[in-house]
Amino acid sequence: MSELHYLSATELAGLIRTRQVSAVEAVRACLDRIDQVNPHVNAIVTLAAEQALDAAKAADAREPDGPLHGVPVAHKDLVDTAGIRTTYGSPVYADHVPDRDELIVERLRAAGAISIGKTNTPEFGTGSHTVNEVFGATRNPYDLSRSAGGSSGGAAVALATGMVPLADGSDMGGSLRNPASFCNVVGLRPTPGRVPVVSDVNAWYTLSVLGPMARTVEDVTLMLGAVAGFDRRSPYAIKEFFAPEPEEGVRGMRVAWSPDLGGLPVDPRTAAVTATAPAVFERLGAHVEQVELDLSDAEDAFRTYRAWNYALSFGDLDRLGPNTAWNVEQGRKVTGEDLARAERARSRLYQRMAAFFDVYDVLIAPVSQVPPFPVEHPYVSEINGQELPDYLAWMRSAYWISVLHAPAASVPAGFTPEGLPVGVQIVGAPFADARVLRVARAFEQATGHGQRRPLL
Repeated sequence: MSELHYLSATELAGLIRTRQVSAVEAVRACLDRIDQVNPHVNAIVTLAAEQALDAAKAADAREPDGPLHGVPVAHKDLVDTAGIRTTYGSPVYADHVPDRDELIVERLRAAGAISIGKTNTPEFGTGSHTVNEVFGATRNPYDLSRSAGGSSGGAAVALATGMVPLADGSDMGGSLRNPASFCNVVGLRPTPGRVPVVSDVNAWYTLSVLGPMARTVEDVTLMLGAVAGFDRRSPYAIKEFFAPEPEEGVRGMRVAWSPDLGGLPVDPRTAAVTATAPAVFERLGAHVEQVELDLSDAEDAFRTYRAWNYALSFGDLDRLGPNTAWNVEQGRKVTGEDLARAERARSRLYQRMAAFFDVYDVLIAPVSQVPPFPVEHPYVSEINGQELPDYLAWMRSAYWISVLHAPAASVPAGFTPEGLPVGVQIVGAPFADARVLRVARAFEQATGHGQRRPLL
């Protein structure tokens, strides 16, 4: 039990359910770990220690009443938590304390999970590097001089270092997958609507999703089961009940492999790690084929809808940071003609990929085009000597996938020669979340890369 903080959520839930470990012991182990490690990495930005211990004592006093009974969880500082400060990474909301829970938080608590604190994020989740004016930067636990990715960087680091066994994340252009790749943990961008989002501002916006993060695919699956499910307040919530696929392994599956998603620049270190993935699937009995993709329609579609959403969501706020303000200004320029062009492009792409997934069970590709970069750099400005036009461009390998309305997982795939983590992206057809998780688990079990811990 000396490594209680590194137990999986599945193991911990089982021990708590059988009274071999108390919820109080689990919470205290996480709090001790946070006290030990967080000053070095800045992942947990608001700690709810007293509330968590009170909830743990209450959990120990009653019969287990949910699949996550007594299991600690951290929430991204973008999701509202009743009675716990939620800043959205913005000075505008530095002292904001919501009076209600976001739906995903509500469902985690209903499943028995215990909220332990909030994880760092860039302002309003803008960008794949976790830094803001309120709390500063979150550092990569595998190399403190490197970025943890973003925008769910605090969540990924808290998981990687054993501060919590579960964390929620959000993903518009890779904000859940990118930090999972950078920090050697697992993250799932679910099919939009799998984890409903309730909003009176942008209820029909499907590019941004909430999803589970953990150290293992099994834990991500467990958490998804707790937070998925229909809610009539979300206009595209999925009514189908989520259940893992009963079969295991990938024998006989058709796996498409794309080393660059149709010509994107990829850092040689990242490319070398992800290039080992096809052989793993072949050894497991899958039929792997390298494919040529054309995802170029995703570029204009993503940027147009993203910009429009920023103007819609944040256009009335003052004192925005430079990245958020730039996105709002881009959104104010969007015209009806722009939206029509983006909708046509996205529709064409959706139909092409529907035909693609009639042939292949999953697509595997790099999550990120680069390994973790220096923490003082605001973003990646060039890859392989190719200059990038703006701070978004280095995330194309993630945000092109966002446009597909498809589930996508980031799973640890190995390390660069410098010891920096690299993830592989597993993409499925829309609504095939269970298939993606099945494939991810097979890869995880065959490789074991996620078992390598940071030296903290």
